[in-house]
Amino acid sequence: MTAVVEPPVARLAALPGVSTASRVAAQAGQARATGRVLPVVPALAGLLPDAGLRRGTTVAIHGASSLLLALLAEATAAGSWAAVVGLPSLGLAAAAEYGVDLARLALVPRPGAELPAVVAALLDGVDLVVASTSTIQPSVARRLSARARHRGAVLLAFGAWPAADVELSCRLDAWSGLEDGYGHLRERRALIRSRGRGAAARPVSAHVHLPAPTGSLRAAAAPRLAPVSPLREETA
Repeated sequence: MTAVVEPPVARLAALPGVSTASRVAAQAGQARATGRVLPVVPALAGLLPDAGLRRGTTVAIHGASSLLLALLAEATAAGSWAAVVGLPSLGLAAAAEYGVDLARLALVPRPGAELPAVVAALLDGVDLVVASTSTIQPSVARRLSARARHRGAVLLAFGAWPAADVELSCRLDAWSGLEDGYGHLRERRALIRSRGRGAAARPVSAHVHLPAPTGSLRAAAAPRLAPVSPLREETA
């Protein structure tokens, strides 16, 4: 009797610790969202070579999980599926605040030693796959990037990744909203820098509110520099 082998993505539903906001294992493999470039919020478009997340590429995110969630928001709202692997502190409430469609988001918070295998399986059927980089060896990272390129998925690495096509780093500034010692935290400024290979070789940067008062991400004006007083010559 020949054993029936389930597709890798379908088997994820049975893994211990997998939580999902919808039926990702059953539906993700049926069809991917159309288009070679997945959309991002306008404030991030100028940081990416194609003004979005091109299928088959790897993007490494440094510095803030809020930037990661902001990258997922527009694509999931437009119909793409996303999965997050190995980031147990990433919550659904925070994802919803940044505009992520929870019905198209799967979480695999603690895959343990199976993290590379889980990421590889998800790349076969999910549009965007987020992976923690803390336990992945460089050789494995390169193989996963090659798989994303072959399958037409977007691999978002949270941390350093040797095969990244684009690297986004985020520097967070102070919160605003507290006045005279009281009030509510409303927004936080951040500076996001982008660099990479090929079309992304020229470094670019953008000032954003992360989060904005609405809870998502929006562009911010560059901070004004304090005027410099002219030097006065001292007389003897």
